[in-house]
Amino acid sequence: MGAFYETIPQSLIDWILLQKVFWIASAPLSHSGHINLSPKGGSYFGVLSPSKFWYIDLTGSGIETLSHLHEPGNGRITVLFNAFSGLPRIVRLWGRGEVLEYGTGAFETFVEEREEEGVRMREMCVAGTRAVVVVSVTQVGSSCGFSMPLYEFQGCRSTLNEFFEKRVRAEEEGNRKDGIEKLVKYPFLSFSLS
Repeated sequence: MGAFYETIPQSLIDWILLQKVFWIASAPLSHSGHINLSPKGGSYFGVLSPSKFWYIDLTGSGIETLSHLHEPGNGRITVLFNAFSGLPRIVRLWGRGEVLEYGTGAFETFVEEREEEGVRMREMCVAGTRAVVVVSVTQVGSSCGFSMPLYEFQGCRSTLNEFFEKRVRAEEEGNRKDGIEKLVKYPFLSFSLS
């Protein structure tokens, strides 16, 4: 039932790009740190090649992925997709992630390159964007997903985008107290054992 690959087969790429939800897992190198698992939704995922993909990391409480990827000697990340409709399937992408932080030259270059390829990247980078994570694939696994429940997709939530749009407007109007600057600092870069 399960199959493993060194790169992402085209049939799985096509399927992955149709999914509405995916999950990101990471962990610190320390045995006493937390394993982080974060759900992601929307069209914030793309494939660069069978051995490389990216996703947009949005602000959210409790997300530790960027901290784990920044940790010296780490970079390990797993992304999981599962079918909520249609034929059952689970796909795991294991790899090593590189963080392109919002506002850096690397981030801007990546966004511009995707725009030149026809990806509407600037539109995807909403006000709550913290980074783009680029992952080099080390292994791909596909399994049955027979026990996964069926769900019907109703739509994406707009709450996060609306929350940060207000903060961006406040910042642009000179109201730093309610602006976005204080919300996008990276306190997790202290590498504390969470």
